[in-house]
Amino acid sequence: MTASADRAAAQTEVRTPPDTAPLPTVDTAPLPAADLDTTGAVDVDKHREGALRRSAHQVATRFGAATVAFTVLVAIFGGLFSVLTPPFWGHDEITQFGRAYQVAHGGFGPQRIHDDRGIAYGGDVPSSITALMGYALKDYTTNPDEPDPMVDNPGGYERLANAAVSDATEPVWFTNTAAYSPVPYMPAAIGIRLSELFGLDVGGLVLLTRLAGLLAYLTVVGFGLFALRAHRVQWLAFTIAVLPIAVFQAGTVTADTMTNALAILVSALLVKALFLGERLGRVEVAALLTATILLPVSKPTYVLLALLIVLVPADRFGFTGPRRWIPLGFAAAGALVFALWMKIAAPTGDGMGLMRPSHQWHSVRPGDQLSGILGNPLEFVHVFGESIALRDQRWFSQFFGELGFAYIDVPAVSMLACLLALAVSLGIADRMNAATADFRRTLIVALTVAASVAMIYVTLYMSFTPVGYYIIDGVQGRYFVPLAIIALAVVLRWMPLRLTDVAGRTSNTGPAGTVIVASTVALIAAAAKYYSIVWG
Repeated sequence: MTASADRAAAQTEVRTPPDTAPLPTVDTAPLPAADLDTTGAVDVDKHREGALRRSAHQVATRFGAATVAFTVLVAIFGGLFSVLTPPFWGHDEITQFGRAYQVAHGGFGPQRIHDDRGIAYGGDVPSSITALMGYALKDYTTNPDEPDPMVDNPGGYERLANAAVSDATEPVWFTNTAAYSPVPYMPAAIGIRLSELFGLDVGGLVLLTRLAGLLAYLTVVGFGLFALRAHRVQWLAFTIAVLPIAVFQAGTVTADTMTNALAILVSALLVKALFLGERLGRVEVAALLTATILLPVSKPTYVLLALLIVLVPADRFGFTGPRRWIPLGFAAAGALVFALWMKIAAPTGDGMGLMRPSHQWHSVRPGDQLSGILGNPLEFVHVFGESIALRDQRWFSQFFGELGFAYIDVPAVSMLACLLALAVSLGIADRMNAATADFRRTLIVALTVAASVAMIYVTLYMSFTPVGYYIIDGVQGRYFVPLAIIALAVVLRWMPLRLTDVAGRTSNTGPAGTVIVASTVALIAAAAKYYSIVWG
């Protein structure tokens, strides 16, 4: 979401009065006219600077300071990551792009393809694009040792990216993303179709597809922040939305871009209506109801987050009489489309083992894993405990950023800056009124977050972890980002502590500046490290 404001800078014309008196023979003193010019120029500069400040203040007041800061930071750094990240080096970007290309050309359901290794799903992609995919895959899986850059030959990317998009196609394996519905790929699909309309080459097509997703993230998340513009909790939503991992994903082709955006939008509107007790505007109501249907089919693990809409009192939607049941109807519709898509996508689970090393190709069996959970739940709890003991430090760092298939962790300074931003944004957040978010509703939200976290583990245990494996494999810290805002809202509801000045007041300007600066530092450090390691 972008915003611009009209500048109302006053134009001041400085005229030099005529000087008809004869000049002295020796004149070493400055002319009066020169003094007037200097003073006038200073006055003009001050006037213009004041007008710019007033204009900026008006923009921040109208759209929300967090909204404006978010738009600027994500536009800059999301665009930067779109350019810095080599083609198909994002998280599963080869398979994510393949699914997006399929959706762009009308392939909405999973499509079975031939594979000598076993069950597989995918679709056809232009051969000139698959050539770049293959080059990228080989490059990021055969990295040289430090201090050499990870990209072996930048000229190779340039040559393949400059090629025309071919008419000839070949099948691409993307069983893991074939399970996703078309919904989260719509922005990328639009980008692909536009690039074809404009006749862009391979590199231009990939870049425009990335930028289309970035624009969707800016728009959807920006609206969520705009809804919170009158409340200090906007800075908490801002901090989560500009985490390095979220901005990096927004700049690459992935279903997570739209999933994260919808989850942040839903969380922001739930915080406003449920925890702050405010009535939603008509556009906000429409956005929340729409997201209640779209989020469950964007990524199944976040279905429960969308269904929290049923906890919001009807009067905060502005609904009375029979219309009171509208939110419940949308929640039921969201649950229904979720169930239907899960049935459609279920067969793809049998092919997920091909993502693992060759000796484990046939060891991922969802049916056996489900039987194991139901028949011996204590063993599953043991495996879950082992996973936490052995991997929780990785999930923590990944929450801030493990950037793409270069597997580059953001630097420590980024993590520290993000933690500072989180601490300050939590400390200045609005006090959640017990009358608007009572204990029962808050407890239900907390249990829903816990259940959503459990769904992440169970899903990966069934769809990616080999039978008998010692941990739940495939869990990554970035999967918890969509749940962070609503989880921290629960903490705020039950945590009375806030940051105040000596007079007991909660300031806004200083802490907000701290959050913006800390988030900016985190992104700068992350981008600098990524560029240094990948490109040298």
